[in-house]
Amino acid sequence: MKLAYCTWGMPQVPIDTALEHIAHVGFDGVEIAVIHGFTTELDTLDAAERVRIRDLVDQHGLELTAVAGHQSLLSRDEEAHAEAWRRLTGSVDLCVDWAGPDGPPPLVSVVGSGPGDWENHRDFMLERLGTLVEYCEAHQVVLALEPHVGDGMTELPKVVELMKLVDSPWCRLNFDISHFEVVGIPTEETVKALTPYAVHTHVKDQRGLEPDFDFLIPGEGDFDYVAYLKAMDRAGYSGYISAEVSMQVHRRPDYDPLAAATLTYETLDSAFRTAGLPRE
Repeated sequence: MKLAYCTWGMPQVPIDTALEHIAHVGFDGVEIAVIHGFTTELDTLDAAERVRIRDLVDQHGLELTAVAGHQSLLSRDEEAHAEAWRRLTGSVDLCVDWAGPDGPPPLVSVVGSGPGDWENHRDFMLERLGTLVEYCEAHQVVLALEPHVGDGMTELPKVVELMKLVDSPWCRLNFDISHFEVVGIPTEETVKALTPYAVHTHVKDQRGLEPDFDFLIPGEGDFDYVAYLKAMDRAGYSGYISAEVSMQVHRRPDYDPLAAATLTYETLDSAFRTAGLPRE
């Protein structure tokens, strides 16, 4: 396994500064967020900027592990869905433009359902998701779906059922353990169930249980990263552990995105060492 950092934690940091800092503190890879409000927002990335950023990633010795392009698939409003579809397919195209030696990075996104939507709208969800997966397959980009607390998809049987129903190597999971921790599912149970479908991961820190919980910077809470890494290793996961800092944290008046990345690296690097797991 290796360590990556998602620029989700750096919404207003210029990408040049972000990549330099991420590489300097010691991360092996980077996941770049391209949603609204970020310095790397999708519609600001013309052809020249795409080439420049890809070159910067390489110059800093980083691997581009994923593109974060979260958009809901389930809007019933035609205009809203058309815009979400434009951004999702545009993000798939961006993954193609940013392909490395092993091909395009996966696209991380969400289904976008709310509580109860799985039972009420399963067929609609599968239809929308199937269309996107077809687009991803045509462009050889893996869609990495991320179940979220509050979206009805943090019940392990539902996530596994969704993966089996879609049944495509082009639709896998971005396995963010934090969303399952805050609904009280034991780490070992979640890892065993979801690692077989994981193409990418997120870790944060967290405190409390839904609905009274907070997402934190890794190192601020008491999540047992050593136990988590050992469980992931036993489950056979060999990809990137990508750290994400939640928008809950961004809203702090004293939030320092570079300091957050540094604390995150120190926390996770220490956990790898304590667990006795090489980063390779």
